[in-house]
Amino acid sequence: MKSLEIFSGAGGLAEGLRISGFEHTGLLEYNKDACNTLRLNFPKSKIFEQDIRNFNFKDIGSIDILGGGPPCQPFSLGGKAKGFDDSRDMFPHAIQGIRELMPKAFIFENVKGLLRQSFASYFNYIILQLTYPEIGLIKSEDWQSHLQRLEKIHTAGVYAGLKYNVVFRLINAANYGIPQKRERVIIVGIRDDLGIEWSFPKETHSEERLIWDKFVSGEYWERNKVAKSKREIADDSLKKRVENLKNQYGFFSPEKKPWQTIREALIGLPDPKTNEFSSEHIFRDGARVYPGHTGSYIDEPSKTIKAGDHGVPGGENMIRFENGEVRYLTILEAKRIQTFPDDYLITGSWTEGMRQLGNAVPVKLANLIGNELIKKLSCQQAFGSIAV
Repeated sequence: MKSLEIFSGAGGLAEGLRISGFEHTGLLEYNKDACNTLRLNFPKSKIFEQDIRNFNFKDIGSIDILGGGPPCQPFSLGGKAKGFDDSRDMFPHAIQGIRELMPKAFIFENVKGLLRQSFASYFNYIILQLTYPEIGLIKSEDWQSHLQRLEKIHTAGVYAGLKYNVVFRLINAANYGIPQKRERVIIVGIRDDLGIEWSFPKETHSEERLIWDKFVSGEYWERNKVAKSKREIADDSLKKRVENLKNQYGFFSPEKKPWQTIREALIGLPDPKTNEFSSEHIFRDGARVYPGHTGSYIDEPSKTIKAGDHGVPGGENMIRFENGEVRYLTILEAKRIQTFPDDYLITGSWTEGMRQLGNAVPVKLANLIGNELIKKLSCQQAFGSIAV
């Protein structure tokens, strides 16, 4: 199965899909540092360091899947949120890629802010464009008029052109075993003529089970060998949740696996203050707590690793230990939290490396979705070959 990655960034989605079995025909990225990272981890000949607005999709040839993360700043809760009025909105160019390449499927990732109420009409516009990529803007037509045309085509139900069945979901990565509370919108489309049924993989992990393992069975502390003096003490609100869980489940633990925590993600890594065994695991001083930036507690999944427009926001990228002390994550630790393999290299300074990681799709999440996609596409391909 061949794939093309656009807006590849540091390659989180690309690495996850590669592990699933997709063969990348190209990885397109504009940022120089991110391209340097990609060249260290993928064949250099596959890396296209250029602006997507100048990219000729037809040079790629036939592909099975198109993937990527169109720049999210237009919709970010932490940004100016201009949406369709922001020149950084690259969804139109992603749709152009679908129109020209006609892949069997596509997968795009974006920030939670894409679903905010103020963007509801434009998000519907994005979904309808992805559904009917051949119905492009007419010269001098504004997006609202284009949306009206697409809505009429969609409701008429008699369209014979290129069409994709599109589904989307707001996903919390922690619910899939990633040690990070990271909410992102995942959009998947499968070409209608293939007749494929597809759904997102079921969630496998839960906060309920982590609370149970901490405060009912105590298994979390035992398996991680945490001394009793260093174990979290439940406050009144947490005690109430524990009692509710006991009443709900009785003697049986919640079915799903527990959320993975920072402590579990970093197993085997030495303290960077005392052991600089890797160039990606170097202690960085200066971490401070201030309102809204209190760090990520070591016995919880990390807060969302963020890129930040101006440097790195410390609260999301610090570990908070049992005694209240905080320090910045190292690059290697951030890779673990984003589920990159340890041997996947990130280039640039600490700030640049954290920016790349903050923009990345967790590799494990991409792999889980990729597994479901390649299974369905491979079955369809085999069935189609037999039918011929």
